[in-house]
Amino acid sequence: MLVYRPSGLSTRRLLLSFLFVAAWDAGSGQVHYSVPEEAKHGTFVGRIAQDLGLELAELVPRLFRIASKGRGDFLEVNLQNGILFVNSRIDREKLCGRSAECSIHLEVIVEQPLQVFHVEVEVKDINDNRPVFSTSEQKLSILESQPLDSRFPLEGASDPDIGENAMLTYGLSSSEFFTLDIINKKDKGKLPVLVLSKLLDREENPQLRLLLTATDGGKPELTGSVTLLILVLDANDNAPVFDQTVYEVKMYENSANQTLVIWLNASDADEGINKEVIYSFSSLVPPTIRRKFLINERTGEVRINDAIDFEDSNTYEIHVDVTDKGNLPMVGHCTILVEILDENDNSPEVVVTSLALPVREDAQVGTVISLIRVSDRDSGANGQVTCSLTPESPFKLVPTFKNYYSLVLDSVLDRESVANYEVVVTARDGGSPSLSATASVSVEVADVNDNAPAFAQPEYTVFVKENNPPGCHIFTVSARDADAQENALVSYSLVERRVGERALSSYVSVHAESGKVYALQPLDHEELELLQFQVSARDAGVPPLGSNVTLQVFVLDENDNAPALLPPGSGGGPSALSQVVSRSVGAGHVVAKVRAVDADSGYNAWLSYELQPAAGGARSPFRVGLYTGEISTTRALDEADSPRQRLLVLVKDHGEPALTATATVLLSLEDSGQAPKTSSRALSGAAGAETALVDVNVYLIIAICAVSSLLVLTLLLYTALRCSVPPSEGTCGPVKPRLVCSSAVGSWSFSQQKHQRVCSGEGPPKTDLIAFSPSLPPCPQPEVEVEEQSIGGDHSIKDVVVLQGEDCFNAKK
Repeated sequence: MLVYRPSGLSTRRLLLSFLFVAAWDAGSGQVHYSVPEEAKHGTFVGRIAQDLGLELAELVPRLFRIASKGRGDFLEVNLQNGILFVNSRIDREKLCGRSAECSIHLEVIVEQPLQVFHVEVEVKDINDNRPVFSTSEQKLSILESQPLDSRFPLEGASDPDIGENAMLTYGLSSSEFFTLDIINKKDKGKLPVLVLSKLLDREENPQLRLLLTATDGGKPELTGSVTLLILVLDANDNAPVFDQTVYEVKMYENSANQTLVIWLNASDADEGINKEVIYSFSSLVPPTIRRKFLINERTGEVRINDAIDFEDSNTYEIHVDVTDKGNLPMVGHCTILVEILDENDNSPEVVVTSLALPVREDAQVGTVISLIRVSDRDSGANGQVTCSLTPESPFKLVPTFKNYYSLVLDSVLDRESVANYEVVVTARDGGSPSLSATASVSVEVADVNDNAPAFAQPEYTVFVKENNPPGCHIFTVSARDADAQENALVSYSLVERRVGERALSSYVSVHAESGKVYALQPLDHEELELLQFQVSARDAGVPPLGSNVTLQVFVLDENDNAPALLPPGSGGGPSALSQVVSRSVGAGHVVAKVRAVDADSGYNAWLSYELQPAAGGARSPFRVGLYTGEISTTRALDEADSPRQRLLVLVKDHGEPALTATATVLLSLEDSGQAPKTSSRALSGAAGAETALVDVNVYLIIAICAVSSLLVLTLLLYTALRCSVPPSEGTCGPVKPRLVCSSAVGSWSFSQQKHQRVCSGEGPPKTDLIAFSPSLPPCPQPEVEVEEQSIGGDHSIKDVVVLQGEDCFNAKK
């Protein structure tokens, strides 16, 4: 009995009612949902925030966002409630074609810390497409002599849906001549066949019209129909017949043109011209297949005519007719099912999505740098892709889901060692031979403040002449920071401390940017011989890092103090010395001594004494020691000498220019019996003191020689260890090395090289330390006398005369 289905379009009523399916796959870290196609905007899909273990309050602060690779914006997330909903129309057939599985892969990204989740939303098929025939009318020419049970293949309908929604059943309108039979094509669908059930009579029915209806298996059912126009012919008795009704052929893609697909063979039981046959493609064959294949109408050879690509289509269904040459041609039919086998002809594709660039050098191991997706259009082993990373770097590839990888940090970074990495991701398939593709990832390392500014030396020695102008540039410190940008921006400052009773900042200052050190006021060698302080260098990083360097500023003496006369003990002023001398003393007898000191040091404090000529040019019976200040007789005194002798002694230092002072000595000449006892005792005491002074000087010279030898050896070793570029000099200028003049104890040298640490400690030093070396030849200068003079009875001054060319300075110890 024939089943008739009306061809009109039925009203489609669809109630979108579904349950989302969410399951966490512990092995792959993926959340699964499902949603029917054609769902309305706003349709609930799933509570994605809850399923991913995220709090609603942290979605916005952590920059929650989703990305779908090449799938548009079908889905969106409400950040207020964490619900995934449909954002735009989803057409499963447009999205995935006739693929059995159709999913939208989402990458969910949150930051602070950076996390990546994979979400798969399966698009469920609904029965929204009705079966469709390629034409609205199919024509069949059938001889009236066609025997009963003759079969006539019909073009089936197609349905874009899948599964049950695409399972078609066919029905034929009521007819006394024909019935409908269905041929199953091994998972290729069903082929309707028209079967002759009653002999035709062209004179009674020259043509017949039937309606073929296709119904899918969806709920509700959808139908499509086509009109069958049957023309009854009056001719040939036997139609050509193929060996098989359906031929199955397998062949590889990319086969060359003119490659033989199949050689068809049909036979006709008639004789003569009615037995000769012609092969041709059926009218059911679409133009796309006609372009890719051609058929030889005489031999029945089917050959390739165009490129065959497995990725375009993996099967072809070719309907072939064979027609004899009778006056009333008869036609035979067969179907060729061509299955295309895959070849490894497609290289993998690599897509890199950078998430966290640049990467901080203090990033934790395991930080995700980039997302990498690989794909291969081939199938089977040809489409299985593995990834590798070159060259060796502190990164690694971690597979996350199917063909998704994450580029993560595998070891610690150091921007100062390597600031940028160029890594290559290589994707290789499993074909033979295998094909590969590469993608470069440039990873820039962002700087963090992990290096403190560093000075070239831990300390510097600077020599500055006293009486410098205020604001004088004396030195420049420089520190280098290995970091970059603001982390390498160095500023300088003083490490404040007290120098005596005053703050360090009252003496010196440092420019914050250039590191130039300035003396804020004139320095006085007599007040401050050594100024030791620290300069701090700080970078602009957060938190800032810093380091200190020590500066030792030696204040060099200049001749700015004139000699000062010491009082004669008791009585008398500072510039007048009175003494009673017996006339009976002989030549060379010391009658008095002029004492003077100089607040300067070194050569500037070396004093010499001269006796000024008497008024009128009279020859005085006295003389003064050049370096001792002792006044002695040049001859025996006689009655002709004036009883009152007034001597002027000029005291002069050896600075440039030399400074002087004048002492007045008043001598009273008396007979030996009149000389006061006190004077005798004074002279006796003076003689004893001078003897003691000589002994002390001998010991002092021996000590100086021993200390000088040790110090020279120490300085030589120190110089060898710190042989480097000397620090920049202040604008006030250092002094040159000085030589000690030749004296009774030999020749000595004094070294003031900048890079030697001569003395240290806080506050003004109490002594000058002078290095001597006995290796230099004597200077052509007068003999040097060393004398110790008692001052105030509680300390002593020793004058050491040093020579530099024509200049000398007095170093106090």
